[in-house]
Amino acid sequence: MEGLRALVGIINSILWDYVLIFALMGIGIFMTARLGFPQFSRLFPALKKMIIAVIKKEKTEEGKMTPFQALSTAVAAQVGTGNVVGVATAIASGGPGAAFWMLVSAFFGMATIFSEAVLAQKYREIRNGQLVGGPAYYIKNGLKSKKLAAIFAVIAILTLGIVGTMVQSNSIAISVSSAFHIPVPVVTIGLAIIVALILMGGMGRIASFAETVVPLMAGAYILGSILIILFNLENFIPAIKSIFIGAFKPQAIGGGVLGITIQQTMRYGMARGLFSNEAGMGSTPHSHAVADTKHPAEQGFTAMIGVFISTFLICISTVMVNLVSGSYDGTIPASEMARSANIMTQNGFMSGFGTFGAMFLSVCLSFFALTTIVGWYFFAESNVKFVFNGKSSTINIFKAIVIVALVVGCLTAADFVWELVDLSTGILAIPNIIALLLLSKDVKDILDDYDEKVKRGNVYWEYEYQNLDKETSKKKSVLRKGLSTTIIK
Repeated sequence: MEGLRALVGIINSILWDYVLIFALMGIGIFMTARLGFPQFSRLFPALKKMIIAVIKKEKTEEGKMTPFQALSTAVAAQVGTGNVVGVATAIASGGPGAAFWMLVSAFFGMATIFSEAVLAQKYREIRNGQLVGGPAYYIKNGLKSKKLAAIFAVIAILTLGIVGTMVQSNSIAISVSSAFHIPVPVVTIGLAIIVALILMGGMGRIASFAETVVPLMAGAYILGSILIILFNLENFIPAIKSIFIGAFKPQAIGGGVLGITIQQTMRYGMARGLFSNEAGMGSTPHSHAVADTKHPAEQGFTAMIGVFISTFLICISTVMVNLVSGSYDGTIPASEMARSANIMTQNGFMSGFGTFGAMFLSVCLSFFALTTIVGWYFFAESNVKFVFNGKSSTINIFKAIVIVALVVGCLTAADFVWELVDLSTGILAIPNIIALLLLSKDVKDILDDYDEKVKRGNVYWEYEYQNLDKETSKKKSVLRKGLSTTIIK
């Protein structure tokens, strides 16, 4: 077992420290330039439109999600323990400057996630009356590679549905048990019942859960972080200065005691930023594919909001709590700080709220992990439908497997499972990045089509449903100006 763990560790180091940083940053920079820097002109109009839609309480038909529900499901998966513990690890290992490079990666990641969302919309399918989509679908229908699509789908099922469920449930069990002194088996039973009830409700209940819980918990966490900053307002400006100084001269922090280089600072910041918002990893497109929106580009703009929330708001909240509260100590070498990274943020909240701070963070972490389980399950289910052609019996079996994985995860040590998640998510991103690069022209064409229609005052991307095989009803197609989506019944 130790030999296997060592091998996984080496592969993870190569994947996340070198291959994926260059690949994910590269596709982000490439799409940013090709799309004309949409982060500057598209994000805040999309955010305003989303707020209006939420106020009006827009609805959609069964088998689809509203754009806000799709965003909430995506953010549910994006916001997890990585946004708290993972971010603390990044600044403990890479210094305060890691936060700067985290923001840089998120900035370019917005263009990547825009591309994922519009491709998911264009190449989505309808199976048994429900919309499905994601990288497996745009790899198959866009790149015309069924083998690569099948490989992605299988890895996604294992990563998002099984291994990912185990580590998130383990985080909930440990956090709740330690903060509230509830036995782990009791937490396990309660969590299994809650998740089972959510999953049994199908897409509608998952969407409803996400749009209700995600804004509430994200808002509570950000508000709690703001209060910690206000309690330590005298440290705010020094914290900001340490981020910018540490980004380019990490050796200037703490008199050089950190013992890190700018390369390490960039690596930890970018890797954690890319992992926390999942831009380019191929997970969030599954929810954006099922959004009922006027035009694919509009869902792409909405997807960008998810990166903004995940990294610019929640991750940076974690950074500031640790820096202003003093739970991060720049006079201690990075190697020593990294050992206590898992309790850094907890200490930050306890400095302002006492023991209630630990309980508050435990509740936030638990809900973040719970929403990640639900979000990742939904993504995995899209790939189960891809592999098994959407059979309801297979979906029910998969739900049972996820619940079993949840229970096993609560009752086992998660160190090695976390390493497996890092490995599988890293491998998952590779075929998705290839698809984004090869289908980048499609993304640009869709954005140009949107801009053209905005000028004419009509942004609708209307689909004509045409039955291609009326006798057997085995296959249909959705056609729009030569752009097709397959319906499998």
